[in-house]
Amino acid sequence: MQEIVQKREAPRDDGACCAASETATQSAQDSDFPIDPVCGMRVDPEAGNPSFAYQDETFHFCSQSCRDRFADDPWFYLSGNADLKRDAVAPDTQFTCPMHPEIVEDGPAACPICGMALEPMGGVSEGPNEELIDFSRRFWVSVAAAVPLIVLTMGAMVGLPIRTWIGEALALYIEAALATPVVLWAAAPFFVRGWQSVRTGNLNMWTLIMIGVGAAYAYSMVATFAPGLFPADLRVNDHVPVYFEAAVVIVALVFLGQVLELRARERTGDAIRALLDLAPKTARRILPDGSEYDAPLENVLVGDRLRLRPGESVPVDGIVLDGTSAVDESMVTGEPLPIEKGVGDKVTGGTVNGTGGLVIEAEWVGSETMLARIVDMVASAQRSRAPIQALADRVAGIFVPTVVAVAVLAFAVWWAFGPEPALGFAIVSAVSVLIIACPCALGLATPMSIMTATGRGAQAGILIRDAEALQRMAEVDTIVVDKTGTLTAGRPHLTDIVAFGSETEDRILERAAALEAGSEHPLAAAILAAADERHLAFDTATEFEALAGKGIKGRIGDQAVALGNTAMMVEMGAPEAPLADRADPLRRAGKTVMVLAVDGEPVGLLAVADPVKETTSAALESLRGRGLAVIMATGDTELTARAIGAELGIDDIRSGILPAEKKALVDALQAEGRKVAMVGDGINDAPALAAAHVGIAMGAGADVAVESAGVTLLSGDLNGVVGAHRLAQATIRNMWQNLGFAFVYNTAGIPIAAGILYPLTGMLLSPMLAAAAMSLSSVSVISNALRLRSANL
Repeated sequence: MQEIVQKREAPRDDGACCAASETATQSAQDSDFPIDPVCGMRVDPEAGNPSFAYQDETFHFCSQSCRDRFADDPWFYLSGNADLKRDAVAPDTQFTCPMHPEIVEDGPAACPICGMALEPMGGVSEGPNEELIDFSRRFWVSVAAAVPLIVLTMGAMVGLPIRTWIGEALALYIEAALATPVVLWAAAPFFVRGWQSVRTGNLNMWTLIMIGVGAAYAYSMVATFAPGLFPADLRVNDHVPVYFEAAVVIVALVFLGQVLELRARERTGDAIRALLDLAPKTARRILPDGSEYDAPLENVLVGDRLRLRPGESVPVDGIVLDGTSAVDESMVTGEPLPIEKGVGDKVTGGTVNGTGGLVIEAEWVGSETMLARIVDMVASAQRSRAPIQALADRVAGIFVPTVVAVAVLAFAVWWAFGPEPALGFAIVSAVSVLIIACPCALGLATPMSIMTATGRGAQAGILIRDAEALQRMAEVDTIVVDKTGTLTAGRPHLTDIVAFGSETEDRILERAAALEAGSEHPLAAAILAAADERHLAFDTATEFEALAGKGIKGRIGDQAVALGNTAMMVEMGAPEAPLADRADPLRRAGKTVMVLAVDGEPVGLLAVADPVKETTSAALESLRGRGLAVIMATGDTELTARAIGAELGIDDIRSGILPAEKKALVDALQAEGRKVAMVGDGINDAPALAAAHVGIAMGAGADVAVESAGVTLLSGDLNGVVGAHRLAQATIRNMWQNLGFAFVYNTAGIPIAAGILYPLTGMLLSPMLAAAAMSLSSVSVISNALRLRSANL
């Protein structure tokens, strides 16, 4: 093992060496010193650095971090596998704005457009939320100053005439002393963001807060230390009224709203955290000598053999090498029943092993596992923008300048026509307008709904590609479904072989299997499985060619062999009537019939049955109950399609259509004004999936189908379509509720703050109450969005 370590002469930056000691760094040039097996640095063994004994040998480390990583998995570092490790260093978390996803920063910051705190692009970040910690600290400092300020200014109302006891002048100086650190230090982030908004021309909520708080504080400071600048009629008891308490309480309430908002926004990442928690932290690695130990998950490489004990979570995507068990995949797919797994079957990271023991070989690790890809898809969807957001953007673009204009107008009207002290009334009304009109709730209305909804969908095995797909899904009125693998189980089995003339069933099956050996189609699997059951030996066909929607052909020895539908045989010159006479009875039973031809002459039929999924009938009833029209589009014959349609109650059936014709069908329906969702799982469905208003792919289908779709159903179950439609409509309702609340709030709040009710009530809205209402509006929007976490799908 020492030889392995000595080969590492140069230090490696793999993220493990967090803080090398000064002594180790100074001694790194001494070639006689041993090498840290984790980071590759040379370490002075006499310098008191950490060490670890393993298999009668002592290893020395530059830091405690390297020592701890080595202690968790010595074999990994000493075997040389660490040099092969993919994703050795996790990419730095980047941050983006939920309202403006084009903004991307390397660390936590404020959005230069709206001023909102940026969020991790992965949905969650490691470590604490630094802005939440900072804002919480500033909030409590603001509260600590606000409480004595309120007592000092309003104590007389509850029998504490403190101002009378200490004198008005001293009271004003105390107010200034309490308000100054709050405004100049605690509220500094508000002013930084506000000034940035002015400098960049992106006026936002921080613009209004900066102006409102700054105006109240600046006015009060001048009134305290230079009262002679104000006219005598503005004085009350020989002193000019000040608004230090309003400025401080506004800051405290804004911080309260921000803290509640940050905490609520963190909860929108609960779904991603739950997905990440599905993967265990360790995996039990089996070494070449047969020994076993628990290794950190991040050290698992492709090709590692891992043992799964009963009840353990599957650590990575892999293939079963030994053992049998039932694996609960509901956490990833939403499928409630455990799936039997044996040698050769694939298992997915994050699922849970049942009562049996399995040995698996890791096939996909790190960011390439299905669970990691799901997390990435959910995080990407949460960052996307729904088309409905454009309405909020247009309003926000003119809202802030309008609010500033209204505040200036309110100030001018009160100062010119208001009762004494007119200037005091003018300041109160202007500051109240600026504070209550902050468009935070308007900006949060749709992003919070999207973030929550996509997370809820992921928990149910419904992956939304982006917000646009979610909004489009809510508009769908027609569902076009493929048959094989969508309505049916996609696991067909061979039921009949009909031989013509002197041919035998085995000979027909051998030739069909030779052709299908290179195919991944579900029908090919059925033929190959039947050949295996009969222990038939066959060679793979040469010159293989697949004809989309028709069949396949190739050469077996010196013979040209073809396997396909009747249309393919007719094109080859075979008479249609005799084939139909033999095939139609099988098709009426709902079976798919393929014709085998040798040198252009049909020699037999093979019939395959693909049972309808148990959940399909109920799912179709639910879709029809939601007012959706259902159309079955399949490349199978009309008789087979009609048999399946009759079983499921589908009246609108389009049979015998090629992939291009499926797309043409979708285009035609959309030309009629229908909003079409296409549901499929195969390569032949990809064009139609891409053309549809919304493409819905079964997660068990081909990768190209998933890539072409806006919605992916991990369970491969039509009930997922019902759930996706419910989620989409609930989300759109939630968005409109949030937007309506924000619009109504600002529409009603601004005139009240400007003083429209003063002639009737004799009272103005306090800036403090305006700040409380502003914070409450944002929290209310977020709380409403969070209701989607419990949406019934």
